[in-house]
Amino acid sequence: MKEILFFLTTVCFVVLSCTKEKTDYEAEIDTVVPEYKEFKEAYAINSDGYKISIEALNGTFYTGYNEVRLKITDSQTNEKVNVSAVTFLPIRTNVDKRNVSCPHLYDLIDKPDDGYFSGYAVFTDESDADGSWELYISFTIADQIHTAKQDISVHEQANKNMNMAIFEGKDDEQYFIALVSPQKPKVGENELVAGIYRFNKPDSPPSSDFPDASQFSYTEVSDYTLQLDPRMPEPSMGNHSSPNNKDLTQRDDGLYHGIVNYTMTGNWTLNFILLNQQGQILRGTLVPTDFTPGVEGVKSELHIDILF
Repeated sequence: MKEILFFLTTVCFVVLSCTKEKTDYEAEIDTVVPEYKEFKEAYAINSDGYKISIEALNGTFYTGYNEVRLKITDSQTNEKVNVSAVTFLPIRTNVDKRNVSCPHLYDLIDKPDDGYFSGYAVFTDESDADGSWELYISFTIADQIHTAKQDISVHEQANKNMNMAIFEGKDDEQYFIALVSPQKPKVGENELVAGIYRFNKPDSPPSSDFPDASQFSYTEVSDYTLQLDPRMPEPSMGNHSSPNNKDLTQRDDGLYHGIVNYTMTGNWTLNFILLNQQGQILRGTLVPTDFTPGVEGVKSELHIDILF
């Protein structure tokens, strides 16, 4: 009888412990999934009689991938003007006075039907005591180039589904992988979209005019493959993965698209291996596929952690 009571007591303790862990875990994941769908004006610049409206999701710049929209109008009439070209260059000045940039689209794309120029910036750091960001913009009207600049604030990204990775490849080049979507994944198959960028090392010293865009140039890498192995590495999850995932390949929008299948909510690690056009591994390692309850799963040397 004593043995039976001891066994039942042990079972109850285990059940209660698991329930408590699950409750704490659910409470954690319920707190983090901001999602932004509406573009709002983040900054407005008046320059040479024109208004430049800079828009971003939620009207805020965050670390990671940011879609950017610029609208240029006459400051007096608020009417749209005929702009033939727009350039966009974000510069971060660190406390040591060193200037750096981040992956961005320098020549913005005209969307005449929508009334704006479109681009993006992948901010690598938030604005803080260690450095500040400034936008350098030029636009051309009637063959005349106008310039403007604007101090901006970049905030920490609270949504872990929009995390990013910065690393050096085996080719000694600097790469960036930024998650673009989904902002708010669902349980099941999700289209996973990411941008992959490479820093272009300058071929010549900077010109006397600051900023020299050739010193802050980035490229969307073409026809690479981003192999994907998603896993739940927490000891309680046993390093399990999921079926029906698809590696990320590039589409016409320049971004990389694949499928990730989240079988449950919680902490997931997106384990990656980045291959170049020749199929050579630039970064990333295979991870063990064993189911290991109680043991933390091993992550690829190239990975991004997410939470939903």
